[in-house]
Amino acid sequence: MKTRTALLASIAALGAAAVPLTASLAAPARAQAAQAAPLSAEDKALVDKAAAYLQQLDAAKGRFVQTDARGARSEGDFWLKRPGKVRFAYDKGLLVVSDGFNVNIHDPRLKTFDRYPLSATPLQVFLAKQIRLDKGVKVDRVTKTADGFQITARDAKRPGDGSITLAFIDGPNMRLKEWTVADAQGQRTRVQLTTLEPTSGLNNDLFVLRDPSRNAGRS
Repeated sequence: MKTRTALLASIAALGAAAVPLTASLAAPARAQAAQAAPLSAEDKALVDKAAAYLQQLDAAKGRFVQTDARGARSEGDFWLKRPGKVRFAYDKGLLVVSDGFNVNIHDPRLKTFDRYPLSATPLQVFLAKQIRLDKGVKVDRVTKTADGFQITARDAKRPGDGSITLAFIDGPNMRLKEWTVADAQGQRTRVQLTTLEPTSGLNNDLFVLRDPSRNAGRS
Protein backbone atom coordinates (compact mmCIF):
# COMPACT_ATOMS: atom_id res chain seq x y z
CA MET A 1 0.00 0.00 0.00
CA LYS A 2 2.92 2.38 0.70
CA THR A 3 4.10 2.15 -2.91
CA ARG A 4 0.66 2.94 -4.33
CA THR A 5 0.21 5.81 -1.84
CA ALA A 6 3.54 7.35 -2.85
CA LEU A 7 2.65 6.88 -6.49
CA LEU A 8 -0.69 8.63 -6.19
CA ALA A 9 0.83 11.45 -4.17
CA SER A 10 3.55 12.02 -6.76
CA ILE A 11 1.37 12.11 -9.85
CA ALA A 12 -1.31 14.09 -8.09
CA ALA A 13 1.28 16.72 -7.33
CA LEU A 14 0.40 18.52 -10.53
CA GLY A 15 -2.23 20.22 -8.41
CA ALA A 16 -1.09 19.44 -4.92
CA ALA A 17 0.12 22.95 -4.17
CA ALA A 18 -3.41 23.92 -3.22
CA VAL A 19 -4.50 20.98 -1.04
CA PRO A 20 -2.97 18.48 1.40
CA LEU A 21 -0.27 16.60 -0.47
CA THR A 22 -1.26 13.22 0.87
CA ALA A 23 -4.99 13.88 1.42
CA SER A 24 -6.62 10.93 3.19
CA LEU A 25 -4.41 8.33 1.54
CA ALA A 26 -1.56 8.33 4.03
CA ALA A 27 -0.75 9.28 7.61
CA PRO A 28 2.68 10.94 7.57
CA ALA A 29 4.36 12.12 10.73
CA ARG A 30 3.80 15.78 11.53
CA ALA A 31 6.77 18.10 11.09
CA GLN A 32 6.97 21.79 11.83
CA ALA A 33 7.43 23.65 8.56
CA ALA A 34 9.98 26.43 8.49
CA GLN A 35 8.64 29.98 8.37
CA ALA A 36 8.93 31.21 4.78
CA ALA A 37 9.91 34.76 3.91
CA PRO A 38 7.22 36.97 2.35
CA LEU A 39 7.07 36.80 -1.43
CA SER A 40 8.21 39.73 -3.49
CA ALA A 41 5.97 41.33 -6.11
CA GLU A 42 8.04 39.58 -8.77
CA ASP A 43 7.55 36.22 -7.05
CA LYS A 44 3.79 36.75 -6.82
CA ALA A 45 3.69 37.61 -10.52
CA LEU A 46 5.36 34.28 -11.34
CA VAL A 47 2.87 32.40 -9.16
CA ASP A 48 0.02 34.10 -11.01
CA LYS A 49 1.68 33.26 -14.32
CA ALA A 50 1.94 29.59 -13.36
CA ALA A 51 -1.73 29.45 -12.35
CA ALA A 52 -2.79 31.09 -15.62
CA TYR A 53 -0.71 28.60 -17.61
CA LEU A 54 -2.23 25.60 -15.82
CA GLN A 55 -5.72 27.06 -16.24
CA GLN A 56 -5.44 27.19 -20.02
CA LEU A 57 -4.17 23.60 -20.24
CA ASP A 58 -7.60 22.08 -20.90
CA ALA A 59 -6.40 18.92 -22.67
CA ALA A 60 -2.89 17.55 -23.08
CA LYS A 61 -0.84 14.41 -23.55
CA GLY A 62 2.76 13.51 -22.99
CA ARG A 63 5.44 11.26 -21.61
CA PHE A 64 6.87 11.15 -18.09
CA VAL A 65 9.74 9.65 -16.11
CA GLN A 66 9.26 9.11 -12.37
CA THR A 67 12.17 8.69 -9.94
CA ASP A 68 11.34 7.68 -6.38
CA ALA A 69 13.27 8.30 -3.17
CA ARG A 70 15.30 5.12 -3.68
CA GLY A 71 16.34 6.13 -7.19
CA ALA A 72 14.06 3.63 -8.95
CA ARG A 73 12.82 4.92 -12.31
CA SER A 74 9.58 4.19 -14.12
CA GLU A 75 8.17 5.66 -17.33
CA GLY A 76 4.85 6.01 -19.06
CA ASP A 77 2.36 8.13 -20.97
CA PHE A 78 -0.33 10.46 -19.70
CA TRP A 79 -3.45 12.20 -20.99
CA LEU A 80 -5.57 14.84 -19.26
CA LYS A 81 -8.89 16.42 -20.04
CA ARG A 82 -10.25 19.04 -17.67
CA PRO A 83 -12.43 19.13 -15.79
CA GLY A 84 -11.95 15.92 -13.90
CA LYS A 85 -10.17 13.47 -16.18
CA VAL A 86 -6.59 12.16 -16.34
CA ARG A 87 -4.88 8.88 -17.24
CA PHE A 88 -1.35 7.77 -16.31
CA ALA A 89 -0.28 4.57 -18.09
CA TYR A 90 3.02 3.16 -16.83
CA ASP A 91 5.09 1.06 -19.22
CA LYS A 92 5.10 -1.81 -16.71
CA GLY A 93 1.31 -1.98 -16.75
CA LEU A 94 0.23 0.16 -13.81
CA LEU A 95 -2.75 2.41 -14.59
CA VAL A 96 -3.98 5.45 -12.65
CA VAL A 97 -7.19 6.94 -14.06
CA SER A 98 -9.58 9.67 -12.93
CA ASP A 99 -13.00 9.58 -14.59
CA GLY A 100 -14.16 12.86 -13.06
CA PHE A 101 -15.58 11.26 -9.93
CA ASN A 102 -13.09 8.61 -8.74
CA VAL A 103 -9.37 7.90 -9.05
CA ASN A 104 -8.88 4.23 -9.94
CA ILE A 105 -5.53 2.43 -9.66
CA HIS A 106 -4.96 -0.97 -11.24
CA ASP A 107 -1.70 -2.88 -10.79
CA PRO A 108 -1.84 -6.01 -12.98
CA ARG A 109 1.37 -7.42 -11.51
CA LEU A 110 0.02 -7.33 -7.96
CA LYS A 111 -3.54 -7.98 -9.16
CA THR A 112 -4.84 -5.06 -7.13
CA PHE A 113 -7.50 -2.45 -7.85
CA ASP A 114 -7.98 0.59 -5.61
CA ARG A 115 -10.50 3.42 -5.82
CA TYR A 116 -10.51 6.82 -4.12
CA PRO A 117 -12.98 9.69 -4.48
CA LEU A 118 -11.45 12.39 -6.66
CA SER A 119 -12.54 14.93 -4.06
CA ALA A 120 -10.26 13.20 -1.50
CA THR A 121 -7.12 13.55 -3.62
CA PRO A 122 -4.95 16.49 -4.73
CA LEU A 123 -5.93 15.72 -8.32
CA GLN A 124 -9.22 17.53 -7.80
CA VAL A 125 -7.44 20.90 -7.80
CA PHE A 126 -5.46 20.49 -11.01
CA LEU A 127 -8.47 18.97 -12.75
CA ALA A 128 -10.95 21.60 -11.55
CA LYS A 129 -12.59 24.11 -13.86
CA GLN A 130 -10.90 26.93 -11.96
CA ILE A 131 -7.31 26.43 -10.79
CA ARG A 132 -6.25 28.47 -7.74
CA LEU A 133 -2.70 28.69 -6.41
CA ASP A 134 -3.52 31.69 -4.21
CA LYS A 135 -6.03 30.09 -1.85
CA GLY A 136 -5.36 27.45 0.82
CA VAL A 137 -1.70 27.24 -0.13
CA LYS A 138 1.50 28.50 1.45
CA VAL A 139 4.16 29.31 -1.13
CA ASP A 140 7.52 28.83 0.58
CA ARG A 141 9.68 30.23 -2.20
CA VAL A 142 9.94 31.05 -5.87
CA THR A 143 13.32 30.30 -7.44
CA LYS A 144 14.69 31.43 -10.79
CA THR A 145 16.42 28.73 -12.85
CA ALA A 146 18.49 28.78 -16.03
CA ASP A 147 15.44 28.16 -18.23
CA GLY A 148 12.55 29.33 -16.06
CA PHE A 149 11.42 29.20 -12.45
CA GLN A 150 10.30 26.87 -9.64
CA ILE A 151 7.52 27.26 -7.09
CA THR A 152 7.74 25.40 -3.78
CA ALA A 153 4.52 25.26 -1.78
CA ARG A 154 2.64 23.34 0.89
CA ASP A 155 -0.89 23.11 2.26
CA ALA A 156 -1.52 26.13 4.46
CA LYS A 157 -3.59 24.19 7.01
CA ARG A 158 -1.25 21.20 7.22
CA PRO A 159 2.24 22.58 6.53
CA GLY A 160 3.97 19.61 8.14
CA ASP A 161 2.62 17.09 5.62
CA GLY A 162 5.22 17.88 2.97
CA SER A 163 5.79 20.14 -0.01
CA ILE A 164 5.59 20.26 -3.76
CA THR A 165 8.00 21.97 -6.16
CA LEU A 166 6.68 22.75 -9.63
CA ALA A 167 9.30 23.61 -12.27
CA PHE A 168 8.38 25.61 -15.37
CA ILE A 169 10.22 26.50 -18.55
CA ASP A 170 9.55 30.20 -19.07
CA GLY A 171 9.30 32.23 -22.24
CA PRO A 172 7.05 32.28 -25.32
CA ASN A 173 6.61 28.50 -25.13
CA MET A 174 6.11 28.22 -21.38
CA ARG A 175 5.41 24.72 -20.09
CA LEU A 176 5.45 22.61 -16.96
CA LYS A 177 8.75 20.72 -16.96
CA GLU A 178 8.64 18.60 -13.81
CA TRP A 179 7.49 18.40 -10.20
CA THR A 180 9.01 17.00 -7.02
CA VAL A 181 7.06 15.88 -3.96
CA ALA A 182 8.77 15.86 -0.55
CA ASP A 183 6.84 14.01 2.15
CA ALA A 184 6.88 14.73 5.88
CA GLN A 185 10.00 12.61 6.29
CA GLY A 186 11.84 14.42 3.48
CA GLN A 187 11.56 11.54 1.02
CA ARG A 188 11.39 12.92 -2.53
CA THR A 189 9.67 11.66 -5.67
CA ARG A 190 10.48 13.44 -8.93
CA VAL A 191 8.34 13.36 -12.07
CA GLN A 192 9.88 14.75 -15.26
CA LEU A 193 7.65 15.50 -18.25
CA THR A 194 9.78 14.58 -21.23
CA THR A 195 6.97 15.74 -23.51
CA LEU A 196 3.83 17.78 -22.87
CA GLU A 197 1.60 18.71 -25.78
CA PRO A 198 -1.75 20.53 -25.75
CA THR A 199 -4.27 18.48 -27.69
CA SER A 200 -7.98 18.11 -28.40
CA GLY A 201 -10.55 15.46 -29.21
CA LEU A 202 -9.44 12.96 -26.56
CA ASN A 203 -11.80 9.99 -26.39
CA ASN A 204 -13.61 9.75 -23.05
CA ASP A 205 -12.94 5.99 -23.05
CA LEU A 206 -9.33 6.84 -22.10
CA PHE A 207 -10.63 7.91 -18.72
CA VAL A 208 -12.66 4.82 -17.90
CA LEU A 209 -11.04 2.10 -15.78
CA ARG A 210 -13.11 -0.72 -14.32
CA ASP A 211 -12.09 -3.36 -11.83
CA PRO A 212 -11.04 -6.27 -14.10
CA SER A 213 -12.00 -8.81 -11.42
CA ARG A 214 -15.61 -7.62 -11.69
CA ASN A 215 -15.66 -6.79 -15.37
CA ALA A 216 -13.80 -9.55 -17.17
CA GLY A 217 -12.72 -8.53 -20.62
CA ARG A 218 -13.43 -4.82 -20.05
CA SER A 219 -10.94 -2.03 -19.19
